[in-house]
Parts: sequence; C-alpha cells; structure tokens
Amino acid sequence: MNALMNRRIFGGSLLASTGALAVRRMCSTGCLRDRRRRRSRVAILHADSYDGPLDRTLIEGLRLFDLSLRGKTVLLKPNLLEYIPGSEVNTDPRLVGAAASTFLALGAKSVVVGEGPGHQRDTFLVLAESGLEKELQARRIRFVDLNRDEIRQVRLQTGFTGLDRLWLPRTVLASDVVVSMPRVKTHHWAGVTLSMKNLFGLVPGVAYGWPKNLLHWKGIDRSILDINAVVPAHFVIADGIIGMEGNGPLHGSPRHLGRIVLADDPVAADFVCTRLMGLNPLRVNYLAQAAEFLGNGTPDRIVQLGEPLSAPQQPFALLPEFAHLCI
Repeated sequence: MNALMNRRIFGGSLLASTGALAVRRMCSTGCLRDRRRRRSRVAILHADSYDGPLDRTLIEGLRLFDLSLRGKTVLLKPNLLEYIPGSEVNTDPRLVGAAASTFLALGAKSVVVGEGPGHQRDTFLVLAESGLEKELQARRIRFVDLNRDEIRQVRLQTGFTGLDRLWLPRTVLASDVVVSMPRVKTHHWAGVTLSMKNLFGLVPGVAYGWPKNLLHWKGIDRSILDINAVVPAHFVIADGIIGMEGNGPLHGSPRHLGRIVLADDPVAADFVCTRLMGLNPLRVNYLAQAAEFLGNGTPDRIVQLGEPLSAPQQPFALLPEFAHLCI
C-alpha cells in the first residue's frame, strides 16, 4: 500500500468523530490512563479455505509472536451468535478447534472455549447446530456458557457507559490468556464487528439480558470501550477466510478474504482487519477512540508480520448509513 493510501487511512485529519476528540482531551488531562504498548504486532496469514492445514498455519503464525504460554490457562472466545443455515455468521468451528490444539501444543496448561450469545438464549443449541460442539468433542476441548457461568462484579476502569461496575463470568476472570476469535464482519449498528466488539459475548445474559440490553441502551460504542478497558483480549485470531459484508452481523452476504489475522493488541488487529475490508478504521467511532488510549492504530506503532497488508479493489459492501467508512 503506497504512502498516499496510508495517509488517507490513518491521517489525523480524519478524526471527525467528536467522541474520539473527547477521548483525546480526557487522555491529555489524565482522566484516562494510556494503556498502549510501545509497539503492537500483527500477522496476516494466507488461508484459502477451512479445509486447509489450519493447525499448521496457526502454529507457524503463533510462533512469530514468541508467546509465553507454559502452564497458563487459555480462554478462546469465538463469535457464536446464532445459527442461520447457509450464512457465515459464526467463527468457523474448524478454526476454533485448530486454535485450541495449537495453544495446547505450544505449552498451555489448559484451553477452554467460552461464549455468551447475545441473540439465541439456548447457547448449547447454537453450539450443536453450528458444528462447534462436534469439533470440540473431537479434540476433547471443554466449552463454557458464559451467559450462565458464575458471575462476579468488577469495578470499571473507564466511565463511558456511566456504570461503576460490570458483572463478568468467573471463567473469564480466572483465565490467564483471553483470545478473541471474531469473524470479520460488517455490523448494522457499529459499522464493523471484529475483536473488540466480539468481547460483548463475555458479558453474561443472566445479568444483562438478550441481546445484552442494558449495554445496548448505554450505547454500543461506549460499552465496547468499557468492556475492553476492564478485560482486554490478550491475543486475537480473526477469521477472515470468509467474512460477511452488507447487513451484518446476521443477515449479510459472504465475502471471501482468504486471510487469518493474528495480533497481540485487539485495537491494532481491528485497524488491520478494517483496512483488509477496504474501510477506514478512523471513521469507525469506537476504533478511533480506542486508538487514543487502549491500543495502537498508527503504522509507526504496529509491527507487520506475515503477509503485507493490501486493501481489496472493492471494499466490503455496507449499509447506506455507513458509506462514509469506505476509503
């Protein structure tokens, strides 16, 4: 991608969101602690289909990060929203299974998969219909319904929603490494749904309803920022082999990308995924705000591993109200 394209995507003049500017002022006055690391690492891996050697692809990709996993407990959090036959809604079960085996092969003490679907109240029905249950059983990986797990209150680190505390599942809080595994999709309310938005599924339905109503009422962008500040993903494996465009996250159309994105920073991961979609991450409100204090979005603070990043000739299709996200 040439320098002009980089400026168009990352230029500071594109911070049009008043929300992002407000976050910048809060950071400069010390109201928000700057959580950004000096450098974030993102790897783009080529994968044409789910029938390929996903275990080998992931183990080679994860080795680029030299992760310290020995003796640690790992929670994989896929996007398991609802089963719609013929629609690419959920993170593909084969990628989730490959990730579980890969983390164990690299020394993790244990791996568990957990999700709290926001639409379907019967989590285990979605688990079975999606094919994830069969995949996990074959690999002897345990699944936890985060909607109904034991919950504990945690004090929020930020105040975007106006809430003081958040109920979170015990399994999430007890895990050493939380891995966000979204499918790369557009979203009819947030613009895009990637690794940060995927953490909505950590919030238990028994406390917040379906589809996590209280957090929707408080504002999706605000809720994403509060959740990611209090329980950030330590690592990201984004399913971009087949994404979704148009009326996502449920009723869009499949879009082949042939990519898996790995990252040690969910903000950096989402910036790169958004660029892979041919969209401008700084025009996604919560991403522009997150890049001010949660994680890195600028090229000088992202170390690119794996394949080079290149935007598609045709951006992901969007609903009309999000046409401004296109580069």
